[in-house]
Amino acid sequence: MPLLPRVKDYDSLYRQFRWQVPVRYNIGVDVCDRWAANEPDRLAILHARADGRDEYITYGWLRETSNRLANVLRARGTARGDRVAILLPQSPEVAAIHIAIYKLGAVALPLAVLFGTDALSYRLQNSGAAALITNARGAERIAEISKDLPALKVLLSLDGAGNGALGFSDELARASSQFTPVDTSADDPAMMVYTSGTTGQPKGALHGHRVLIGHFPGVETHHDFFPQPGDRIWTPADWAWAGGLLNVLLPGLHYGVPVVARRFEKFDPEEAFALIARAQIRNAFIPPTALRMLRAAPNPKGRYAINMRSIGSGGESLGAETYEWGKSAFGLVINEFYGQTECNIVLSACSAIGVSKPSAIGKPVAGHTVAIIDAAGNPLNVGEPGQIAVKRPDPVMFLEYWGKPEATRDKFIGEWMTTGDQGVMDEEGYVSFVGRDDDVITSAGFRIGPGEIEDCLIRHPAVALAAAVGKPDALRTEIVKAFIVLKKGYAASDALASEIQGFVKTRLSAHEYPREVAFIEDMPMTTTGKVIRRLLRDRA
Repeated sequence: MPLLPRVKDYDSLYRQFRWQVPVRYNIGVDVCDRWAANEPDRLAILHARADGRDEYITYGWLRETSNRLANVLRARGTARGDRVAILLPQSPEVAAIHIAIYKLGAVALPLAVLFGTDALSYRLQNSGAAALITNARGAERIAEISKDLPALKVLLSLDGAGNGALGFSDELARASSQFTPVDTSADDPAMMVYTSGTTGQPKGALHGHRVLIGHFPGVETHHDFFPQPGDRIWTPADWAWAGGLLNVLLPGLHYGVPVVARRFEKFDPEEAFALIARAQIRNAFIPPTALRMLRAAPNPKGRYAINMRSIGSGGESLGAETYEWGKSAFGLVINEFYGQTECNIVLSACSAIGVSKPSAIGKPVAGHTVAIIDAAGNPLNVGEPGQIAVKRPDPVMFLEYWGKPEATRDKFIGEWMTTGDQGVMDEEGYVSFVGRDDDVITSAGFRIGPGEIEDCLIRHPAVALAAAVGKPDALRTEIVKAFIVLKKGYAASDALASEIQGFVKTRLSAHEYPREVAFIEDMPMTTTGKVIRRLLRDRA
């Protein structure tokens, strides 16, 4: 059942909403066993395979598979509270693995398949993971670092035994399909998601089972009152990321809305549009970078049978240019939202009730108290820039940073959880994103957010991707430097750089245009699709 009251007025909706968080709650039971008990044949996941075949995964399959895995893990010593890592691309097995871990009372540790051995070693060591489930490729990487992982006792591979891994299917075949889920509270640890690490080493954000309930108002908001009859949801984002897992996979299963799973070796705009048509996708979470890549596909509505109802986007600034493009490409308004690994989807647009504004990241989602605060934790007035902050307690908020009590304390100023993101709220309650604390550029006394510059840059016909950073300058403190990936058919030159500079200068202002332009082949990004501006600042 939806949590939001079906009220078509934002102010009334926000006032009327009340949280419904039970004392005892288990994500695995909620998203799987609850449905499987009465509708075992209900479609849970449509697995759109790369070879063109579709697999239809039911809630009954998820329950049996997760029960067998929970029994395997328990028999091999995995106990309540143990961290169980998942190193796999989107697939039905990933959903079953998550469900098994939650029903076991253990803690799911999703890891991105793009991680190299150093990134994996750090997270597995830092978390003290007791078990890991992967495929042959992952098992090979783990074998390289196994000597550094003394806590890792169980390794399972979906591709069968090898490189120290046990065969996933073989182990499950010998296990019972009956399992009694552990009785967990809403506050018991359920998952740990490492922060993106744009600066410094990533931190493990530990979440309780209630984190899923905390996502429901935001998901319902940016999908224009999700669910609706005929809804079918998908994201190109890795399910190892909070955005893929908690914005799409687990909410979709909770609401009984089929989730589309599709593994992309590399995101391809044409393949993505073809999938949307083939799988009859109605709802999607598509990060801004992926949306900007989709712009490379000409006239998608004219070439593909697209019939989408809602698109949510977040993780970085969407920008007015992509916002406007979405209307023509999909025939709908993209609802931008905002959150962090530690406290996700607390601001959102909702075009169904008229809450939408270009270049704004939405209004506070029902159930969440969000403000712009100063360094002392005082809420600021309308129009005053400051730090975006979320008030505790809040069901979607993390429990702690794993093993880092000081960092956990530093995340808060009084009752406000700080985000490290600069923003400003207007008289209508919309929040606009200015930039990360360390992304804001100070030039000749002006504080400049990179988002507006980048949004302007991608309007130039030659620009595919762009990032703006501050470069130290003796005269101005910093100057704006732009790093640009060109579209196919364009070649880097001093003349093109000058043209792009003039393009921005005439559309923004003399103090915001990039005084330096560098053309690069690839944009450095985190596994979640965010630009790693730290690396660009180092290069600048």
